[in-house]
Amino acid sequence: MSDAVYVLDANVLIDASRRYYAFDIAPVFWESLVQGAEGGRVVSIDHVRDEIKQGHDELWDWVKQNFAAWFISTDDDAIIKRYGEVARWVQAQVQFTEAAKAAFHDGADGWLIACALNGGHVIVTHEVHSPDARRRVKIPNVCTAFGVRFIDTFRMLRELGVRWT
Repeated sequence: MSDAVYVLDANVLIDASRRYYAFDIAPVFWESLVQGAEGGRVVSIDHVRDEIKQGHDELWDWVKQNFAAWFISTDDDAIIKRYGEVARWVQAQVQFTEAAKAAFHDGADGWLIACALNGGHVIVTHEVHSPDARRRVKIPNVCTAFGVRFIDTFRMLRELGVRWT
């Protein structure tokens, strides 16, 4: 087990709640996230919280009741500086369409990467590295450029030492 801090992408929470770790069939997954957060190992960011809030669903209810304290504010000078670095890098990449760049700048992904970059954290996402991506700026592509580690939910659970019995 490492001492890494894991920063959750919105897709980790949204996909889990709607599919394989739905609240009614896998409450232990959600308890594991809270335990990880209480131990200082699992967080997310305010922009992800805002994306989840738009759903006004069971996930949003869970966030408000159980996870609200573990969304890092990106309104921090160091994170803002890192976001600028990430945004400039994305803008300079000719492989991405202008629409992909605009969507990236409008979303949470750049802030997620900036937070991880600033804190030396690991991003947890379902996105995969795609060197030929053009229509979407993928988190792993940017992470690779900046040396930010990224993993999926299942790797995070293993690294946290989570065991469900």
